[in-house]
Amino acid sequence: MDRDASCSLVLCGKSSAETDTAKRLKNNGVLKLADNTQIVLFLDSEMENLIRDDASFNISLFMNSISTDRFGRFLIWSPRLSSTHDVVSHNFSELPIGSVCVTDIQFKGRGRTKNVWESPKGCLMYSFTVEMEDGRIVPLIQYVVSLAVTEAVKDVCDKKGLPYIDVKIKWPNDLYLNGLKVGGILCTSTYRSKKFHVSVGVGLNVDNEQPTTCLNTVLKDISPASTLLKREEILGAFFHKFEKFFDLFIDQGFKSLEELYYRTWLHSEQRVITEEKMEDRVVQNVVTIQGLTSSGYLLAIGDDKQMYELQPDGNR
Repeated sequence: MDRDASCSLVLCGKSSAETDTAKRLKNNGVLKLADNTQIVLFLDSEMENLIRDDASFNISLFMNSISTDRFGRFLIWSPRLSSTHDVVSHNFSELPIGSVCVTDIQFKGRGRTKNVWESPKGCLMYSFTVEMEDGRIVPLIQYVVSLAVTEAVKDVCDKKGLPYIDVKIKWPNDLYLNGLKVGGILCTSTYRSKKFHVSVGVGLNVDNEQPTTCLNTVLKDISPASTLLKREEILGAFFHKFEKFFDLFIDQGFKSLEELYYRTWLHSEQRVITEEKMEDRVVQNVVTIQGLTSSGYLLAIGDDKQMYELQPDGNR
C-alpha cells in the first residue's frame, strides 16, 4: 500500500463535552480529506494501538497546559500527516470552533503562493479553526496569530526561568530568530451561512536546526545548561495568548494590539525600495515604513513626504 494512502488521527477533548464530540466523530466517521485518503480514527484512550516514541507529541502534557474557554480544547493529533491545514479546512463544519490539528511529520503542507511546506520531527505544526463575521478584518487575523506565537514563546521562557528568546515577526506572515526564518503563518477562509470560516496554519521550528535554525539551538547557544522548550508547552501558551488577543481584536479592533505588534516586528523605520510602473518605465522610490494601514498593508512615507501603501510581492 502507498505510504500516503491512509493516516491515523487521534481525537481528544479537554472536558467531557469535547470527549463526547470525539466519540461522536469517531462513531459517525464523518471526517474526510480532500484527496480521499483513508482515515483511521482513535480516541486518546486507544493510543496504545499507535506506534509512538519519545519525540511524539505528548497529548496529556498539552491538555494539562491549557486553560482556555474555546481554543485548543478539542485536539486532533497524527504521527504523520499530509497537511494539518487540510484536516481542519475540509472538516470545518464538523469540528468545534477552536479545534486544533497537530502532527509530528507533515509532508504535503502549503505555504504562501503555493510553496511546499514540509516539516520533519522537531517542528511544531498545527492548524486550528476560527469563525468571524466581519470580512473587512479577516486579513488581519494573521497578525494576531503571529503576535500570539511570539508572546507564547516569551511566556514559556519566563515561566521556566529560561533566557529570553526574541522571535520576531517579518510582515506579513513569517517568524524570524537571529535573522533566520523559524516559522510562518497561513490563513485561508471560506464564507458560509453569513460567517467566515478561517483555517489558520502555523509552523514553528522548535527542535530541528535544519534548514536554518530552531528555538532550542539558539537557547542552548545562550545557556547550554538550560532545559529545552517543548512543543506542547508552546502550543498551550499560544492558545492562551491567542484567545486573549482575539477577543481584544474583535471587540476593539487591531488598534488595541498595534503597540505590542510594532515592538515585535522587524520593520519599524525600515527603509525599502519600491517600484512603480509609469507608462513605459519603472520608477524606484525609497520609502520608510511607518506601520500598517487599516486594511493590513504596510504604510510607508517617501522622502518626498508622499504616503504609500505597500502590498506583499508574493516572495516574502
